[in-house]
Amino acid sequence: MFDKILLAVDGSDHALQAARKAAELARAMNSKDFRIVVAYDFIPPYLGEPNMQSAINARMDDANAFVQKAMETVGKIPCEIHTELIEGSPAEAIIKVANSFKCDVIVMGSRGLGTLAGLLLGSTSQKVVAHAPCPVLIVR
Repeated sequence: MFDKILLAVDGSDHALQAARKAAELARAMNSKDFRIVVAYDFIPPYLGEPNMQSAINARMDDANAFVQKAMETVGKIPCEIHTELIEGSPAEAIIKVANSFKCDVIVMGSRGLGTLAGLLLGSTSQKVVAHAPCPVLIVR
């Protein structure tokens, strides 16, 4: 039923809970494709050098740490884990990956590390639910 699972993470506690649930789902469904996506906002070009490169390096270090923590949380599952680090609007990036790989379900946390834009459900979660090409499992 859910052969292709997309897990969106951002380093938050909710994202790690989502990673646990996505792993349980992958094991239960004997999934064939599991993707972990970390999407981060654009770095403004007005920073200039050397600030721009420092900001890029910091974002990449954070994104790689988020992926590593998610992979540790997921543990052993019946398929290979693919990772994507994408610069851009997180909701748009998640939806784009889901469309590109024809994912069967998106799993993500209800609240992330973003600002207080979404009161009960994070603004990224709201956007993904509204525009996703497949079911979305929101985890608290």
